[in-house]
Amino acid sequence: MRVPYLKAGERVALVSPAYWVPGEAIIQAADVLRSWGLQPVIGPHTTSLNVDAYSGTADERAADLLWALEDDTIKAIFCSRGGYGSMHLLNRIPLEIFQKHPKWLIGHGDITMLLYVVATTGTLCIHGPMGIQIANQQEPAITITHNLLMGILPQYVIPGNPYNRCGHAEGILVGGNLSSYAVISGSRFQLPENQDFILFIEEVEESLHTIDRLFYMLRLQNSFERVKGVIFGGFNSIRYDLQFGSVEQMLLTHLHDLEIPVCCGFPVGSNSCIPLIEGAPCSLTVTSENSVLTFNIEGTQQTYHIENTETMLLK
Repeated sequence: MRVPYLKAGERVALVSPAYWVPGEAIIQAADVLRSWGLQPVIGPHTTSLNVDAYSGTADERAADLLWALEDDTIKAIFCSRGGYGSMHLLNRIPLEIFQKHPKWLIGHGDITMLLYVVATTGTLCIHGPMGIQIANQQEPAITITHNLLMGILPQYVIPGNPYNRCGHAEGILVGGNLSSYAVISGSRFQLPENQDFILFIEEVEESLHTIDRLFYMLRLQNSFERVKGVIFGGFNSIRYDLQFGSVEQMLLTHLHDLEIPVCCGFPVGSNSCIPLIEGAPCSLTVTSENSVLTFNIEGTQQTYHIENTETMLLK
């Protein structure tokens, strides 16, 4: 389902479906969105604090998201941060509401769960920077996200990686944080049948053992048969409790029997959050020199050559 791009002067919401964020960060994020020519509105419980962790109770957080979805003057919803708590909302948000009120939902990390649910309805959403990154003006993710919301689609050209597996694949892009994605992807929320996928994953502050177990969970799901390409993003602050040289080396052992392209080192994760359009048909081409990810939906295309995936330098 096509989601309209934004226009200057339109209203966008800031909500907190998971962990709490200080009010100062929300105000700073709103100032940045205002500089884009948008009108930010803040959810009633966005800066509430519950049990020293969440941004309000589960009912309050769900109410804020429902408010932002049902208000048709609001054209996009920015999540303030991830952490944990999105799972609490899954049984509190009617699935059909995402189709009835299509609009951009933007976030990453724990918000992966909400993005996955949106994708199962056939609606586009954005795995990208949240309020806390917007407040810090984390570049180049902020500029690329702004351009994307205005209809300028990113095409990414990423440097080659020694762990890459060459090939070409096409399908719907899904994924995100592995801990969040692996939990929900085998649930009652199901992606469209007979649809091929390109899967991207990232992780932070988990053990290699846990990552190994979670990826095994994905491989055991019937839907994995429709994965035609894999993108490995950032794996930050990982605890190496198994004897592998890298996370990528370990995960590649899970794919030994599949002749599909694998892109390693894609700059998406906790330390970088360039926007990816979940639920969008895309193509992935991996060669020894580089990897190219293209979104095949309506919009003007702009190519971003990322020279260094550690520092996110653009060519």
